[in-house]
Amino acid sequence: MAAEYPPFVLGRARFDQSTFYGRLRHFLDIIDPRTLFVTENHLKAAVQLLKDFKLGTIPSGVSNQQLWEAQKIKQAVLHPDTNEKILMPFRMSGYIPFGTPIVVGLLLPQQTLATTIFWQWLNQSHNACVNYANRNATKPTPVSKFALGYVGAVVSAVSIAVGLNIFIKKACRFNPATRFLIQRFVPFPAVAAANVSNVVLMRHNELEEGISVLDEDGNTIGSSRIAAQHALLETALTRIVLPVPILVLPPIIMSFLEKTRMLKAHPRLTLPLHGLVCLAAFGFALPIAISIFPQISEISPRHVAAV
Repeated sequence: MAAEYPPFVLGRARFDQSTFYGRLRHFLDIIDPRTLFVTENHLKAAVQLLKDFKLGTIPSGVSNQQLWEAQKIKQAVLHPDTNEKILMPFRMSGYIPFGTPIVVGLLLPQQTLATTIFWQWLNQSHNACVNYANRNATKPTPVSKFALGYVGAVVSAVSIAVGLNIFIKKACRFNPATRFLIQRFVPFPAVAAANVSNVVLMRHNELEEGISVLDEDGNTIGSSRIAAQHALLETALTRIVLPVPILVLPPIIMSFLEKTRMLKAHPRLTLPLHGLVCLAAFGFALPIAISIFPQISEISPRHVAAV
């Protein structure tokens, strides 16, 4: 138990962030859907306990486990900069439960032009709301920047999805079965391209201005364009890796399951089973993708411009 709940440090992660396994366990905590059901009284108690800890007035008998759980609840529900409650569908803990129906819609077979546009638009709208709800609010960011990223993501996603669908339908060398199978993978390149487009449009100014660099004590010592390049590259790679299991594995798995006797005899079970497969893929992919790179990286002082 002592290893599971080390001495509490306010604002720090419970797990070692220098290792992939530590980051994975940290983000599994962050996306824990059980925090969606925290009551108002439970939230107030958690916030008060953390305040008492900060002031050095916590009641006797409070364990490290209680303190870590209180911090987990606060971080899951309240925005770290504004301390305002984040709407449930846009919390990180709500990303999988509320995003899975959209993934199911994206992967529905035999889509029309209208349904392709609708699901791509809905997916990017949900992503935009999650990004805005969890934005860094320490520095004011113009709403126009979020709007630009949103429009760019929607346009790129819809354009690629519609373009690929039209190309596949007109490709004479594909037989109907092959065409049907290939179409099920169209959402991946569309979503991946939209994710990268969103990152570039939202954060392109960082490449020119650089991002803040901190010392070991958390004090800002300057800015760095090199650090910005690394940060944007890692973010873009994460946004490409994340959709791979979510949008590639379910079509492969469903193509096999649809040939089984059970689904041939009970075709109505196809959609519910499809939903479960997408949920499992989403739950598997999200924590792994966001754990690949550490949130804080080191950089040589020679790449830092003093403030």
